[in-house]
Amino acid sequence: MRAIELAGGFGLDKLSLVERADPLPGPGQVLVRVRAVALNYRDLLTVNGHYNRRQPLPLVPCSDAAGEVEAVGEGVSRVRPGDRVCSLFAQRWIAGPPSAEKLRWTLGGALDGVLAELVVLSAEGVVATPPHLSDEQASTLPCAAVTAWSALVDEGSVRAGDTVVAQGTGGVSIFGLQLARLLGARVIITSSSDEKLARARELGAAEGVNYRAMPEWGDRVKELTGGGADLVLEVGGAGTFAQSLRAVRPGGQVSVIGNLTGTATEVVLTSILMRRVRVQGILVGSRESFEAMNRAIALHRLRPVIDRVFPLAEARAAFEHMAAAKHFGKIVIRL
Repeated sequence: MRAIELAGGFGLDKLSLVERADPLPGPGQVLVRVRAVALNYRDLLTVNGHYNRRQPLPLVPCSDAAGEVEAVGEGVSRVRPGDRVCSLFAQRWIAGPPSAEKLRWTLGGALDGVLAELVVLSAEGVVATPPHLSDEQASTLPCAAVTAWSALVDEGSVRAGDTVVAQGTGGVSIFGLQLARLLGARVIITSSSDEKLARARELGAAEGVNYRAMPEWGDRVKELTGGGADLVLEVGGAGTFAQSLRAVRPGGQVSVIGNLTGTATEVVLTSILMRRVRVQGILVGSRESFEAMNRAIALHRLRPVIDRVFPLAEARAAFEHMAAAKHFGKIVIRL
């Protein structure tokens, strides 16, 4: 089988298309023929050595795949050959809160990932694909969509009429926009591009704020909401966290998801405690959460937004496209 492998060190120049022996499923495992893989910012960090410098190599990167079950190992009855499935990011996080043990078993580091024609996964670590979605669309769900769902539903308890702020137009933020609208919430989205803000309005965003033209965008959100948003999807990290705290209402929540602009910043604690703001870390979610989200996606026939699809032979170009940070929605590799 063909696979993309990171070997000989970190960096995009260390990615190569290789031939590997076809794997076989053992007891409790399934063999999945991968049809599409979606990229996440974590994958770019991993390949560049910024996620875990001690990551053993060689590594097959990426965690988010869609395809069909080709074979099952001994004792597997949960899925059958021919079933269309998506991968679960943390293979042992089935339900309940996360734990150190559950988070040890993550695809694309520490475990080999899914950027290969055939992968062996735990039979408990796959989720049925919503039937109305193509494999390219379904591949975008495991991390970005589940992360947005966890922030909005599992931890944010967003209700109809609430206001949600989504930062930027990457995968998590666009899913945040789509899922928040599905829940009946009003969405304000930020971007440095007026063109992207216009596209976000076409997807249902009520307002757009260009943070390049208005660096103090938290104050603009307060104006638009009459006091602040109920929930902010914080994907920027160090460079945006202060504005997120300004944008959220007293008693609201900032869901900390990403670190696109860095990981360390000074925080004025009184802006949190005196306004009773909840700061909640979000790390993808469980299989139970994934399945609940898929029921909602299937019911409302929600379709993920894909920026561009690359063939497997151009996987490095797909990573370079992500690094350029000009995409709107998800980047997908077709196998």
